[in-house]
Amino acid sequence: MFEPTIPFGEPELMRVSAFERYLHEPGGPRALGEIADSSLRGATLSPSLLADLSRFERAGHASEVLDVLAACVRHSQQVVIHLQMGEAVVPLTVFARERLVHCPIDLNALLRERPTELRVMHVEPAVLRPPGDAELSLVADEQHYHSLGPVLWELALRGSRSTLLPEIAGPVAYRVAPGFAMGGLRAGGLLRAAVQRLQGDRSSLREMADWPGFDTSRAARLLNALYLQSGLIISRSHRNAIGESWFGALGR
Repeated sequence: MFEPTIPFGEPELMRVSAFERYLHEPGGPRALGEIADSSLRGATLSPSLLADLSRFERAGHASEVLDVLAACVRHSQQVVIHLQMGEAVVPLTVFARERLVHCPIDLNALLRERPTELRVMHVEPAVLRPPGDAELSLVADEQHYHSLGPVLWELALRGSRSTLLPEIAGPVAYRVAPGFAMGGLRAGGLLRAAVQRLQGDRSSLREMADWPGFDTSRAARLLNALYLQSGLIISRSHRNAIGESWFGALGR
C-alpha cells in the first residue's frame, strides 16, 4: 500500500499518558477554559471547522478518525490529528488543499494493522507545512508525506465507522461520477465490480446491501470511501431513493 518510510526503526513517539498530561497542564490545550474531556478543541481552529467537529460531542459520540478527516477535507484545513495507537500517540498532519498527509511513522503500521483501534485524542492547527512552502524550516523530509486519497480510502473501508457519514445519509440514490478512476486505491474484485455497477446506474443503500458479497455496513463503507474521493454523485429525487428511509434501513 505505502512504501515504508523508516526502515530501520520508528521515531520515538509520545506516550499516551505523557500526552494526556500535556493536554491538561497549565497553559495546555484543555486548560484554556475549554471542555476538559474534549478531544476536538483547538484554541485557533477555524470557527466553522470547530463547529463541525463539535457536532459529535453534542451528539454524545466518540470522535471517529473518519469523521474528523472528513470535516478537515470539507473545510480545507491544515490540522494535526493526534491519534492514539496502542500506548503511543501518532501526529497525523492533514493538508486538505494539497491532498497530502504527513506521518512520522510507516503508514502501513498506522493503517494496515489496527485501523479500527485508532482513537482521536486531540485536533489542533498544523505546525508543519507541505512540500514547496516558503517556510522551509517547517517542511519535513519528503519521504514522510503521502497522498491523502489512499489514507481516506483505507480508513473508510477498514476503520471504525460502519455507517454512512451524515453528509450522504438519508433517502438518497448514489452513482459514481463519470471519469472516476481507482488509481492507486487498494480494492479487491468485489469492490471494483461494485464501483463499475455504480458507474452504470444509481442505487440506494438498501439495494446495494443486497448485492453479492455486500451488506449494509460494507455498502456504507464503500459509499463513504467514494464520497471522500470526490467520486460520488448523490440524488435525493431519483426513483431509487423513493421509499428509502433511515427507519427502513434499521431492518437490515
